[in-house]
Amino acid sequence: MTKFTDLGLSAPILKALAAEGYETPTPIQAQAIAPVLAGRDVVGLAQTGTGKTAAFALPIIDRLAANHKGAGARACRVLVLAPTRELAAQIADSFRAYGKFSNIGCAVVFGGVPIGRQIKALERGVDVLVATPGRLLDLIEQKKCRLDAVEILVLDEADHMLDLGFIHALKRISQLVPAKRQTVFFSATMPPPIAELAAKFLTDPVQVAVAPVSSTAERVEQAVIHVESSRKQDLLHDILGDKSISRALVFTRTKHGADRVVKRLEAAGIPAEAIHGNKSQGQRERALDTFKRGKARLLVATEIAARGIDVDNITHVINFDLPDVPEQYVHRIGRTARAGETGAAISFCAPDERDNLRGIERLTKQAVPVLEHQYSIAAPVPRAPGERGSDPRSNGPRNSQGKPSRDARRTKRAPMQNSDRPREDRPREDRPRTERPAGDRKPAPRPERAASEARSGEERRDRKGNEVWSNGPPPRSGRRPNR
Repeated sequence: MTKFTDLGLSAPILKALAAEGYETPTPIQAQAIAPVLAGRDVVGLAQTGTGKTAAFALPIIDRLAANHKGAGARACRVLVLAPTRELAAQIADSFRAYGKFSNIGCAVVFGGVPIGRQIKALERGVDVLVATPGRLLDLIEQKKCRLDAVEILVLDEADHMLDLGFIHALKRISQLVPAKRQTVFFSATMPPPIAELAAKFLTDPVQVAVAPVSSTAERVEQAVIHVESSRKQDLLHDILGDKSISRALVFTRTKHGADRVVKRLEAAGIPAEAIHGNKSQGQRERALDTFKRGKARLLVATEIAARGIDVDNITHVINFDLPDVPEQYVHRIGRTARAGETGAAISFCAPDERDNLRGIERLTKQAVPVLEHQYSIAAPVPRAPGERGSDPRSNGPRNSQGKPSRDARRTKRAPMQNSDRPREDRPREDRPRTERPAGDRKPAPRPERAASEARSGEERRDRKGNEVWSNGPPPRSGRRPNR
């Protein structure tokens, strides 16, 4: 079995690892440390919880310590980009912990907090700067930070940065760092847009990959409960009666949904904290600290806010709302199967989320077992994970050949694709008529008016062929009829 002492790391790094209680590298660390230490560009495919932060932090600290020099005022030697505040803060903490015997300085900058302290931290320059793209560009525009001294560039969770719309910021930053540099690129998934971005940033990279999607899903004991949306909160309260759920991460689709869940949990006497984009940085840090110290049993989070949360011993992940993107499901449940451990994930699936569930099953190539509960509703007929199509039971009565009947085909409707989005995020045509801007509203047709208009051009006569007028015959003279 490979140990850290076998990877060529310096004594100060090994001492810091021993202080943290680490002896054996994870698979991604065993693969990535050597090429990073050798100065090669590296592209890594690894999910949260695989130890990827140490995979680039350890060899980078070693390289900096071997050639210690100042970066210069407002500059840095290593730039690490992260998509969220939480992840940036935790990467910075890792660099400080692993570099405490190597005399390596680290600063972190992100939005949501006053910029003054961050400007001061950069005045004399730092060895390692961890940043979110938006705040970094703010500092550059104010001429409080420069990137001309960057020797190593790290992009962590690149796929999530693209999800958040940072593509233009990343391109701008790539123009500001020296062309001659080492680049380390990590992503949980590698769809075509990520591969194209990696090609622009990297030169002849070494590729490392661990924990494919299916392996994470296989390590987690999964279950889904089919339930009406209106009963999800009752269901959550009920399953929390299981004391084995000692520390759980609950995912909601929206910020308001997270606050609503926490409010009702606290009303029921269940300690919980919420973390999402509308919370200030101080509120987010306090909520995370309360959860880490065990004072809150549950942490309720949105997808974006949960990125970068690194908490050990999470026993369960509960998907209060299923994600719209199947890959996000794998990221979520991986929170409870960290470093190769096993965990449990329970998902609540409302009728309008069944397409989301099918997408998850196609991605993981396995069906999620259905868990029966007193709040359960009928589940759709099971189907092979790779099979497409809608729920056969929703097609109504079928004829003797097993095909949907004519009436069933006539009444079948397509599912609303945007029904679970916040109102302001829905395309205008998918919003209820009363929620559209006034200029987009079209008058609703009235059946009786339509029928009347259809007959307006026709000649109306009685059985004998005489003209019939609803308000009497037209006046014969220029005088107006009495009203």
